[in-house]
Amino acid sequence: MDFHLTEEQEMVKSMSKKFSDEVVAPRAEEMDKTDETPYDIINKMAELGMMGIPFPEKYGGGGSDWVSQMLCTEEISRGEVTLAGLVDVTSIVGQELYVFGTEEQKQRWLIPIAQGREIGAFGLTEPNAGSDAGATQTTAELDGNKWVINGTKIFITNIALDNANIVIITARSKREDGKHVINNFIVPKGTPGFTIGAQYDKIQGNALPTCELAFEDCRLPRDYLLGEEGRGFAQHLSVLQTGRIFIAAMCVGLAQACLDASLPYAKQRVQFGQPIYRFQAVSFKLADMAMNIELARLMYLKAAWLKDKGLPHTLEASYAKLFASEMVEKAASDAVQIHGGYGYINDFAVSRYYRAAKLNQIVEGTSEIQRYVISRNL
Repeated sequence: MDFHLTEEQEMVKSMSKKFSDEVVAPRAEEMDKTDETPYDIINKMAELGMMGIPFPEKYGGGGSDWVSQMLCTEEISRGEVTLAGLVDVTSIVGQELYVFGTEEQKQRWLIPIAQGREIGAFGLTEPNAGSDAGATQTTAELDGNKWVINGTKIFITNIALDNANIVIITARSKREDGKHVINNFIVPKGTPGFTIGAQYDKIQGNALPTCELAFEDCRLPRDYLLGEEGRGFAQHLSVLQTGRIFIAAMCVGLAQACLDASLPYAKQRVQFGQPIYRFQAVSFKLADMAMNIELARLMYLKAAWLKDKGLPHTLEASYAKLFASEMVEKAASDAVQIHGGYGYINDFAVSRYYRAAKLNQIVEGTSEIQRYVISRNL
């Protein structure tokens, strides 16, 4: 059993760490305060190939693997987790196009997404279909040579960005035999009948807009169907496994940022005549933080490695996502506690980390859904 990264993986990790330290982290506080999307940073990420690391070069990717993609994600998250979320969603869209798309669809939409020139969005959640994703109420009816889409999607990230080009959505269709099935569709931005609503005001991460989408008699060419008819839900679930590994990697990066901020602070903050690191109540928090970060890192790397090998990884992806997302909330809370009153002031980064941590227990399947997936597969 070899835990060494390959030379290429080490290069991706090193490149991503340098970029995160020198470009991303110095802008993190500004992004949080102004809520302005840093398009210049996103363009630099695209130039470095961060959006399409695991996709073949013929489709604009880096020809590498998912382990490398997750290592990149961890490092970006350490600098600013919101930008890692952009990579997550865009890469998932790319994966769905790569695995289920026709050659024409790959040439038209995957290449610019893998290159990072354009950004993709993923439209699954609805007002009455959150954890119960199979309860999709958006409809797609075939009218001659066109699909007619009607419905609403909520909590959709990326599509409001200036350089976003498509959203892949689920919609319920009625087959000729009367059976209702869920299909996936590629909806280009600007399609008549497709409206992007106002941006939600989130606890954190408003530099990456999240919006409601409305479809009112939105007509799509028949070949905008993505994948096999009737298999849309299964397709979405398969790529959600990748999303869960992404979230785990993001949590590890965010938790590492908590440790990186808390350890030096504990060494220089003096109370009762000595650095607070010397008090067991503080040093044990840091010890647990370091241990749990490493355990979560090993779990997401295992899940990504299994994915690269083409092996089943449903359980491992859920293990990684559940453990890492709950780990990072504790790490962020402990980081604030170690900083004391300063931790509650927005001038200190740990306050931002604390606000960012909670979302990870909700997106890509809540902690409750992860426990359901795990128990069902035992």
